[in-house]
Amino acid sequence: MQYSSCIDIPTNGFSDVIDITHRVEAILAESGIKEGIIVVFVMGSTASVTTIEFETGAIEDLKDAIERLAPMGIPYKHDKRWQDGNGFAHVRAALLKPGITVPVIDGALALGTWQQVVLLDFDNRPRKRRVVVQVVGD
Repeated sequence: MQYSSCIDIPTNGFSDVIDITHRVEAILAESGIKEGIIVVFVMGSTASVTTIEFETGAIEDLKDAIERLAPMGIPYKHDKRWQDGNGFAHVRAALLKPGITVPVIDGALALGTWQQVVLLDFDNRPRKRRVVVQVVGD
């Protein structure tokens, strides 16, 4: 069996981190699937989905690490070609990837106690993001 749904989320850009765990759990509950996998995938090339402990210190540490990996203040060839100033956002999203797969066990996401599903928007402006959630199983 398969069930698909979408989550539309307004974001602020610039490494905005949004906890979407409860919305993903709601879609899982709607699906009625008890055993299987759930895929959470953000559409677009300047955003990512991952897991982290959604706690202020961990979020700030993640943002600092991302800034060290793909800083905003350096030249990017993408910016030279398109003049949109978001080359850093494309690189960040490519490094963190657009989606994750989580096991579903007994109708629940198989997440650790302090593990939440988060959307990260790296673009250089606010956006409306669409996250596709697909559940496959029995």
